Amino acid sequence: MNRSCAAAALALACALGTAGAADAPPQAAAPANTAESLRQAVQTDKRGLVERNMDLSAEEAKKFWPVYDAYQKKLEPIQRRQNRAIMDYVNVDTMTDANARRIAKEILAADVDEMKLRESEFKKVLAVLPARKAVRYLQIENKIDTLNRYDLAERIPLVR
Repeated sequence: MNRSCAAAALALACALGTAGAADAPPQAAAPANTAESLRQAVQTDKRGLVERNMDLSAEEAKKFWPVYDAYQKKLEPIQRRQNRAIMDYVNVDTMTDANARRIAKEILAADVDEMKLRESEFKKVLAVLPARKAVRYLQIENKIDTLNRYDLAERIPLVR
């Protein structure tokens, strides 16, 4: 499956929910606008997208949303670091070896910080939700992150 089809299938799975996805037979690639509609949903109302796909009881929601909100606040500065490093790359006229090393070091450090945060926050989600729903949330975040990374990879040229 090529990357465009994979991204579209990923977006469709997230947009439609993940319940029963493991039992469903493979389907044809989703229409091209599915990934775009997921992108827009994430930009305008990520929390709503998560809510529609989590199927939380009132009691679960009461425990989950404070953990979710705290995670998003902690994630934001890490994503800003990643974006700044990417913009450094995009905006440089000539990429020197020193700039390449500095930018790579910052991106890798931010990625490590993001993974550490995801691991610690997943433990918190697991403490307030049943394991299946905690994993569902992890899947939703992973799908959104994968789509975002795909978009970056598609738009940013290789270093020359």
